[in-house]
Amino acid sequence: MAKALFGHVGGPDPQMVQEMRRLQKRVRDLEDEIGRLQARNDQLSAAVTDVAVSATDREPALA
Repeated sequence: MAKALFGHVGGPDPQMVQEMRRLQKRVRDLEDEIGRLQARNDQLSAAVTDVAVSATDREPALA
């Protein structure tokens, strides 16, 4: 029983702390990736909008 109490009172498990840090880093990496993908998506959306606007500004072809 004393060992169980010591383990509980002794502080966090080093493996658990290491895993928590790894997961926190992974979350930060994924959040950064989301930011990069959103920025790229915004660029592509703007490019598509520019192409669509320029296509509607053209004069119709003579028939």
